[in-house]
Amino acid sequence: MNGVHWAAWAVFAVIFALVTAMGFLAARWKKADLDHLHEWGLAGRRFGTLIIWFLMGGDLYTAYTVIAVPALVYAKGAFGFFAMPYTIVAYVIFFVVMPPLWNACHRHGCVTVSDFVQGRYGSRWLALAIALTGVLATMPYIALQLVGMQVVFAQMGFGSLQGGAEIALVGAFLVLALYTYSSGLRAPALIAFVKDAMLYVFVIAAVIVIPARLGGYGAIFAAAGKAFADKPGTGLLLQPAQYLPFATLALGSAGALFLYPHATTGALAASGPGAIRRNAMLLPAYSVALGLIALMGYMAIAAHVDAKGSAIVPALIQQSFPEWFAGFCFAAIALGALVPAAIMSIGAANLVTRNIWKPFIQPDIDARGEARVAKITSLLVKFGALLFVIALSQDLAINLQLLGGIWMLQAFPAVVFGLFTRWFRAGGLLAGWAVGMALGTGLSAMQGWANGVKTTWLVPGVGVVYLGILAVLANLLVAALVTLVADRLARPRLHGAIDEGDFADA
Repeated sequence: MNGVHWAAWAVFAVIFALVTAMGFLAARWKKADLDHLHEWGLAGRRFGTLIIWFLMGGDLYTAYTVIAVPALVYAKGAFGFFAMPYTIVAYVIFFVVMPPLWNACHRHGCVTVSDFVQGRYGSRWLALAIALTGVLATMPYIALQLVGMQVVFAQMGFGSLQGGAEIALVGAFLVLALYTYSSGLRAPALIAFVKDAMLYVFVIAAVIVIPARLGGYGAIFAAAGKAFADKPGTGLLLQPAQYLPFATLALGSAGALFLYPHATTGALAASGPGAIRRNAMLLPAYSVALGLIALMGYMAIAAHVDAKGSAIVPALIQQSFPEWFAGFCFAAIALGALVPAAIMSIGAANLVTRNIWKPFIQPDIDARGEARVAKITSLLVKFGALLFVIALSQDLAINLQLLGGIWMLQAFPAVVFGLFTRWFRAGGLLAGWAVGMALGTGLSAMQGWANGVKTTWLVPGVGVVYLGILAVLANLLVAALVTLVADRLARPRLHGAIDEGDFADA
């Protein structure tokens, strides 16, 4: 019992209670009939620029981001900063791709990207493949948010109690499950305001207070440089051999990021393409915060924190701040888990309902039935992730999330190319998707998973390349070849209801 940091826990508990109340009250915010999927799962597409900015920020910058990026910088040095260019490139893609996608989805009542794929190509099997990819890639992502919360609870001393961290985790996610079921996307959107404000306070305090205690940034970089001096493949600057893997990892991750169900759900909830474009220009402010968060990896080296892996940032917080403010920071990280986990579960539930349950199990389901299936699915997804974390290893969740980025990139040709051309056939895109998924997973498995998933591959004469890039290139090649052969054989094409005129702003 003496190991519990009660002051930190008290601050944490008060903030958690307040945001829980906000989660349930969110059902009355922009009030509508939440027994319709487009209201429960997309908030009626009524979120303006400010709300979307907080929602997307809360959606993409998660608890595990706050924990994992500094941990990677702590272990690898400059390579850990790949997250900064990849988010910036992702926002450029977001600016180009999401407005026409929103227009087409709005005109045809699409709730998910898979709805768009079916409407564009007329193939429910291709839509099913994209939906399964989204659900498969999202599950370990949700699990990692739980890992982030688990680490925070352990740092506050619950790890010293028998099963304490697990009990606290179950309680937190019971609350999350209930208010998400009740309020849908409105709950994480409202809580995101609090979460992001707290995150900025935490980051600003960290980059001012911690360096002041450690002798300034010069001392921090000197300590980090000394620590990396005897570790091959690390350093304050990228090594020449890291240039290509760094660049391809950033590029591939950017191509996958905005296709995740939680990202597309946030974007499709916007009130219009203008709100999306403005957010693509404003969201890089979060990339600045991400760079400051990454610096905490170097701070942890200089501070000689007694921790490893995911526990580095919580240990640095506990060591550097008064207990009450540590509780505030831990609450910010926990909210950084709850907000994206809620949106991820909603995005996955939308996919299951619209692209698996409705077309293959209950084609005649009505609007209320869709909402009911989505709500139940969101519960199952959350509790599945919870069981995953409690019953299985943390490393497995991390490995599957790394594979998730490779998998999600395989949806890029069907979605993005579909916005600009109808040349590819549905059968070609489906074959390409299957090859990309198999190649990306297979190459990772060939390298052995004993020490974690390897996401790069040595290409003779080229260098080390991100596996997702290799997989999506194979995906495109197969899709093009199948399309050319089918055209040569004059096979009939499938066509959906979405045409070129649906992409322009009204």
